This record gives sequence, C-alpha cells and structure tokens, in this order.
Amino acid sequence: MHWFTRLFRRPKQLELTADLRRRIRGSFEEAARDEEHFPSTIDPRIYHVQLILEQFGDLAGRRVLDAGCGKGRFARVLKERHPQAEVVALDLAQAMLRSVPEGISPVCASMTSLPFAEGSFDAAYATESLEHAVEIDIAVAEICRVVRPGGRIVIIDKNAEKWGRFKTPEWERWFRREEIERLLARHCSEVSSRFISYWEDVEPDGLFLAWLARR
Repeated sequence: MHWFTRLFRRPKQLELTADLRRRIRGSFEEAARDEEHFPSTIDPRIYHVQLILEQFGDLAGRRVLDAGCGKGRFARVLKERHPQAEVVALDLAQAMLRSVPEGISPVCASMTSLPFAEGSFDAAYATESLEHAVEIDIAVAEICRVVRPGGRIVIIDKNAEKWGRFKTPEWERWFRREEIERLLARHCSEVSSRFISYWEDVEPDGLFLAWLARR
C-alpha cells in the first residue's frame, strides 16, 4: 500500500471476538521469540520510563500494575528503583510473561477484563499496550477501576495524527489526544496529556503522547 494511503486511512473499529482475541494472543506469543523488536530490558534513561517514575513518586509499600507489560521491561526498572513496591505485570501472552524477572508477579489476562478487585492498586500504567486492546473504552475503564481513589495512572501511546508511519496489525489503533482524555475523565478527578519524546532532551516529533491522570 502506498505510504500516503496508509497515512490517511484510519483503522476500522473492530469487535473483540473470541477469534480476534485468539489471533492477537497468538501474534504476541510468537513475537516473544523476537528479542530485537520485543526486548526484555529497557534503558532506564528513556523518558517513557522517567515519566512513569516521576508521576508515581515513592512506591515503597505500594502496589503497581503494568497493564500489557510484554516481557516486563518497565516493571523491571520500577522494581529495581522501588524494591519495597509490589509490582504486578499483566499480559495476554503467556510467552511474554516467561521473561518477567523474579520479584514481579506475572498475571496472564486481558486488559479488558482485569482479574483484580476495585481499588486494589495505588498506581497503574500502560505503555504502548492500549493500542492492542481493541475495546479501548473498556480497557481504560478497567485500568481506572482497579486503581484506588487518589491513585495515579499513566498511559503512553501513539498519536493518531501520525497514523501510517509504521506497518501495524489490523487491530492496532492509535489515539487522538482528546479521545483518551475523555475516556479517563469519566473515571478520574484530574486528567492531562502532552507530547513526549524517547529522550528528555529531544524535542517531541508528535508520535508519542502521554496521558496522566489521578483517580
């Protein structure tokens, strides 16, 4: 497909059927073998990591959810920086969870049906994982549901205005700034968003957005 066709063509809204969920899970089970494109570690200096650490503050004795954790690379940094925190790493693909390091609790489940009680986390984040949830409003509502009142939420994902920049699977969605703000505002007392870059000293190019909320 020509690049400008991909640029202006928006992904159609899909229904999260059992077959689609199976295909998404299968895609990530297979991707778990690809350490180059789906690494198990991340440079802690990357601003995505620094932003989460900054927003959450001291996590000693706190419970944190990584929703759509992949191999747990962000969770690994949080646990290293805050060894007294309880970090739960959730992903749809069991193969991804095999790389989650000791000391972090792996949970295999869907972002649209989190197996946790209401208000059972002090903080939660989703880094480039909401884009695979299909039922975006349900996934955002679930993340908010499991965070206690006053707890913090961080979502980092791609900007819909940059759609077409990469090849994507049929189910992937990118988001307009106001879309996720609106979904978070249904459940949270404070919501903001901003463009971010991979590195703090590099000007954002519009690809990545961070949504910050207080339950």
